[in-house]
Amino acid sequence: MARTVKSAGRKSRGTHLKQPAKDGNPVLDVTVVLLEAGYASTAIGPIEVFHSAGMLWNWLQGETIQSRVRVTVASIDGGSVTGICGLGLVQQCAIHDIKKTDIIILPPSGWDVVGEIAQNTALLPWLKKWHAKGAHIAGICTGAAFLAECGLLNGRRATTHWALADVLRDRYPKVLWEPDQVVTEDNRLLCSGGVYASIDLSLYLVEKFCGHEIAVQVAKSLLVSMPRTRQSGYSVSPLSRPHADDKIRQAEDYLQKHFDGDVSIETLGKHTGMGARNFIRRFKAATGRLPGAYIQLLRVAAAKELLEQGAMSIQSVCAKIGYEDAAFFRSLFKRHTGMTPAEYRTRFAQMHFDRGELARVTAAH
Repeated sequence: MARTVKSAGRKSRGTHLKQPAKDGNPVLDVTVVLLEAGYASTAIGPIEVFHSAGMLWNWLQGETIQSRVRVTVASIDGGSVTGICGLGLVQQCAIHDIKKTDIIILPPSGWDVVGEIAQNTALLPWLKKWHAKGAHIAGICTGAAFLAECGLLNGRRATTHWALADVLRDRYPKVLWEPDQVVTEDNRLLCSGGVYASIDLSLYLVEKFCGHEIAVQVAKSLLVSMPRTRQSGYSVSPLSRPHADDKIRQAEDYLQKHFDGDVSIETLGKHTGMGARNFIRRFKAATGRLPGAYIQLLRVAAAKELLEQGAMSIQSVCAKIGYEDAAFFRSLFKRHTGMTPAEYRTRFAQMHFDRGELARVTAAH
């Protein structure tokens, strides 16, 4: 039996006309679409962010509440849906009952992108219709695939969860995929990375339509950060695409064991029985990367692991992975992750307590 969360607010058929708030600012109409087998938080998070705009901060400060956003929750056929964790969500209306909307939020519907699109084909013409009417449409995580399936993203910038980037790039080659980004916007089409990037995207839209001050107030009220810009620090980049070149696999195995040393093309060529030029050509054809770029990715991945352990200095990490120039390492690491090594360690390092400190923390609580 699915647990059920009812959407906030009175039952709506999406027929409201936009009316000015009490301070004269227009109220934004947002439609959140519910899909089966999705993460409930990707619908609930945006609902709560938009609902808080002009309300929660004002209430906490004892000021007059000025609602900035009116949220309508819809499903494709007007029925309730069940999320991936068995959490039921109840709609306010069907998508075809929506008469007016400024923004459409499209949460993900699970990891089987092709299957989910096939089960929700009625959504595609509806999305195209509202985009043609001028609405902003935001696809969260795999929700971006629906926008790509419509053809709306052809020639446009888009992002998605880093783990699905290659799948969607192959299926929709006309889209300018930028999986390193947390949020993208192009021609009123917005996309975001993983599940909790729904908060980043929602705050981005609050800032865009309601102003920076309101967005900061929402972030402070909900105790969340303002929108992130990149997801590369969170990703585990596949070093190479699948291939059947056994000689290059042999070279990859060698590199993964010796990346921290001074590995030359000549060494790799001898190891695989190839000349330097032939090796470079075959390595690029098989992996999609030049050997030097491949080694850099190996070193950045190793640096991440060392930084997550937290004990080493940045200089020690730099030396451990095979670099002598710390400035070059910092620049390379930031280019690949969007953060400096110190920032990455602060965000991802394990927490270490000695027994005395742990006892003090426990006693304090």
